[in-house]
Parts: sequence; structure tokens; C-alpha cells
Amino acid sequence: MTRDWIPGESDPAVSAIARTDRLLVALDFDGTASELVAEPMSARAVPAVKRAIADLSALPQTTVAFISGRSLVHLREIAEHDDDSTVVLAGSHGAQYWYPGEGEADPDAADPERMLRDTLLDELAPLLADYPGIELESKTFGIGIHGRPARPEVERAAFAAVDEVFARRARHWRRRTGDRILEYSSRDEGKDTAISVLRERTGATGILFAGDDVTDEDALRVLGDDDLGVRVGEGETAAALRVESPQQIAELLEVIASERASRPQ
Repeated sequence: MTRDWIPGESDPAVSAIARTDRLLVALDFDGTASELVAEPMSARAVPAVKRAIADLSALPQTTVAFISGRSLVHLREIAEHDDDSTVVLAGSHGAQYWYPGEGEADPDAADPERMLRDTLLDELAPLLADYPGIELESKTFGIGIHGRPARPEVERAAFAAVDEVFARRARHWRRRTGDRILEYSSRDEGKDTAISVLRERTGATGILFAGDDVTDEDALRVLGDDDLGVRVGEGETAAALRVESPQQIAELLEVIASERASRPQ
């Protein structure tokens, strides 16, 4: 059962994850580290989350990661992530990775569906021009259609038109929906994949994962007894804890950083 996290009150689950031997803190970006915004590429982590990530990253045996549906190149831009960053990135729902000191893993991996993606973009661009406020995004392994700036009825009509195109042209691609976004991907990885990959990579004995949307539930559902799932905002969830906003995520991360810094070594 999910319960609300109450700032300022002691929480055994939070204390347990803070004191695990090797901690992985994995965060969705949009709506979790950042506020949700109408223009997708204008998203930025709220300052308090940036500070909390810096505090956690400075601690021993502690890794911080962003796990996002964004393509890696776009995730690096919105996360203001440079080559010296200590933050791990998992982009495209776990199909792409960037590691500190190494850079992008398999950056030249071929995508056999790239030509189909480009053809679909060419068909969708003029089609979606008839739907005011709908934005088309080219992703490394797929296509995203953003409806946040549009009226809800326009969004519904645009998404239906896109579904019809994919039913004809790329029925085998994976369809995902989120908070006012429709996405199709030629890859089948989900955020559960990213959790598995990063657990093995870091040797984490405990993972905190936080997210706010439907695709984040893939990751939340595969967390184990020694992990902690956090849902940002409303909605059905497999998370143990719920917070209200990215600002509360920052507060929670600072509590974990403080407790972890004071744990016996």
C-alpha cells in the first residue's frame, strides 16, 4: 500500500535505504527532477533537486542516475549534463546509457529501423501541422508526440491520427502513453530494463527510484524488498511512498543524504 511521505517525520523505510551498503538513487526527469513544462526541451531540474544530487553524489558508495524516456542527446541537454558529470544516464527507456569516466555505451550501435523512423517523421510532420499545439519529437529509437500545449480535444484527435499511421506502417513498434504524450519506439526496453542494468553495473544493495508517470511504473514494479519506490503526484502506483512535487523529492533526497552521511562506516 502506498503512503504519503511526511517531511520532518522519521520514516523507517527512508532510513533503511539511506543506510544500505551501496545505494543507487535513480530518478525520472520530467515531473520528478523537473516541473512539467509545455515546451519539452525547456525542462530543467529544480535547483533544490540539483543541490540534493550534488550532496548524494559526493558520498561514498552512492550513485545517482536519471532514467528517462528521452533520447540520450536530449536528456543530456535538459539535465545540463557535461562530460565531467558523476551522474549516470539511461535514455530511451533503458536502450541508451552514459557512464561517468566512460561516456556513452555503444554510441555507434546501428538501428535497423532508422530509415522507417525517418519515413514516418516525413509523413507525420505535415499531418500534425493541422493540430495546433501538437509537437512532434524525433527520438533515437522512435517518435514522440507531445500534447501538453494543445487543447485536450485536439490532443485526442492528433493521437488517434498518429495511431492510424502506425497501425498501417509500424504495427510492431512499442506504443507508450504518458502524461499528455504518445510515443512509439522500435526498441522494447522499458525502465525496468534500466533498473536491472544499473543494479548489476553498480552492485547496488538498495535502489531508490522515483517517477511520476505511467512508464515509471515499469521500474517501480521490479523493485525488491531492499529498495524504495517513490511516486511523485497522483495516480495508481506500485510505489511505497508518495510525494507531492519535485520540491518534495528534493527534501526527501536531502534527508537521505544527511542520514547516509552520518551512518557508521
